[in-house]
Amino acid sequence: MTKFFHLIFNNTMEKNNSTNNQKPKGCYFCENGLNEVEWKDAQLLRKFLSSYAKILPKRRTKVCSKHQRKIATAVKRARIMAILPFVNK
Repeated sequence: MTKFFHLIFNNTMEKNNSTNNQKPKGCYFCENGLNEVEWKDAQLLRKFLSSYAKILPKRRTKVCSKHQRKIATAVKRARIMAILPFVNK
């Protein structure tokens, strides 16, 4: 009985962990070879803001830690220079 259970359990685990159909999730900046995040590029920075103009977390935007910190700094600089809003109404 236990051998049968292990066979079924192992087969279902293999099916659930299959990632053949999914494309690899990587950082937008690393994949495109961009080293710096420009605070002047408002269109690019808006991709990383929510509808309320909050900076989205890296788990949602799929960027690495290094570029997430650069995005945060660039967004803050763009807000001070009035390129991006502090709040959306």
